[in-house]
Amino acid sequence: MDRTGQAAAADRNAAKAPPDRAASGFSAPGWQTLRKRADFLRAASARRHGMPGFLLQARRRGGDEADPTIRVGYTCSKKLGNAVTRNRAKRRLRALAREVMPGAARPGWDYVLVGRPGATVERAFADLRADLVTALARIHASGTRRA
Repeated sequence: MDRTGQAAAADRNAAKAPPDRAASGFSAPGWQTLRKRADFLRAASARRHGMPGFLLQARRRGGDEADPTIRVGYTCSKKLGNAVTRNRAKRRLRALAREVMPGAARPGWDYVLVGRPGATVERAFADLRADLVTALARIHASGTRRA
């Protein structure tokens, strides 16, 4: 096989490769995106802290779930608006988590960011960032609340 044939074969193999998952959440090792309903429900029954731009729910995994990864989920209900608005809110929450969570989140915890009608889409991104830093600090400082 000559060089042109090798290059063409490499292009065909590259086209069959699985898609890059970086756009769907965290791509760094030690990060996962919550996908199962049961994980969202467990986080909803644990600690929570409301901020003007979103609601943060968090829980420490324990027992048989002990795993050093940080798991983050995002949810935006139909109260936020149509599909375009909900998707925009989720994109903003993912970008927010990508910026703040590496330095502020703790391994072995699940976090869920819940969008708020109007505020998640319209609030300035710098304000959302400050809200998330504050919410994480308060969640981790409140050791007496239910976990």
